[in-house]
Amino acid sequence: MQKQNMVCVETMMHLTCTNMPVEKIDHALSTIKSNGIQNVLALRGDPPHGQDKFVQVKHIRAQYGDFFGITVAGYPGWIANSFSLFSFSEGHPDVIQNGVATEEAYQNELAYLKKKVDAGGEVIITQLFYDTDIFLKFVNDWRQIGITCPVVPGIMPINNYKGFIGMTGFCKTKIPAEITAALDPIKDNEEAVKAYGIHLGTEMCKKILASGIKTLHLYTLNMEKSALAILMECKISRSLPWRRPTNVFRVKEDVRSIFWAICPNSYISRTIGWDQYPSGRWGRNASYGALTDYLASAYHCTLVLCCVFFVQALSIIYHSGD
Repeated sequence: MQKQNMVCVETMMHLTCTNMPVEKIDHALSTIKSNGIQNVLALRGDPPHGQDKFVQVKHIRAQYGDFFGITVAGYPGWIANSFSLFSFSEGHPDVIQNGVATEEAYQNELAYLKKKVDAGGEVIITQLFYDTDIFLKFVNDWRQIGITCPVVPGIMPINNYKGFIGMTGFCKTKIPAEITAALDPIKDNEEAVKAYGIHLGTEMCKKILASGIKTLHLYTLNMEKSALAILMECKISRSLPWRRPTNVFRVKEDVRSIFWAICPNSYISRTIGWDQYPSGRWGRNASYGALTDYLASAYHCTLVLCCVFFVQALSIIYHSGD
């Protein structure tokens, strides 16, 4: 919540209702509403504990009307004899076996995605994928059945080989043969893998943007360097360094604190090397860099300058009195 209220990062709550009582879901929604957060990613429309049937999107709309913008999820998969992308649902990715789902399973999942959109979903965000043709074919497929809402493709830059294999295995993501062939010779060279990941992500994003889709979602996993490199290669950037507030409590602001307005480069340079968050407390991880000119010296200099100005001011007043 502080990200949206303080640094103007538009916030979307990931709300999962698997084995979650309706009361807890409503508590979470009322809490974010009171803090001005209006975006919800509704994941897994599974029945909460004690309920026979529960559709999260319908529940949010029934309880809160149009206050929340609701996003639903899409899942990339390989369909036998065709390319397609299918949604999260009660079946989830369990319908994929060895990277393949039947045409019947695909049609069922696509129909369920249509139900979620009809229930009030306004945007579809996809799980990670590495075959752009699969994604674009999916967009065409859902347009054919009347889904007209925007789609946000999920792009996960490849930062290291082990992480890539682990994540794609967990998500049952199809890996195109050309990507496997490119990674095999360099899988033990982390820098080479990262460079290839940037190249691949850039080409994917360019192709998606060229198709007319205007929004991208880059999964950073708290390692933003590859994502930033992809955006720079695609020449995607804001005209000004800081974004205007979108939070309902700050949307009418006309000014911002001076240190935010004139020192963005200082903030960015301090944090550009940070590639992980601390666990539990702030530690001494070298990734966060060192602040060699920190508070002690800054306070001392400020105090000395204040004393000098104070003495000079008294001197001027004294002589004026004469």
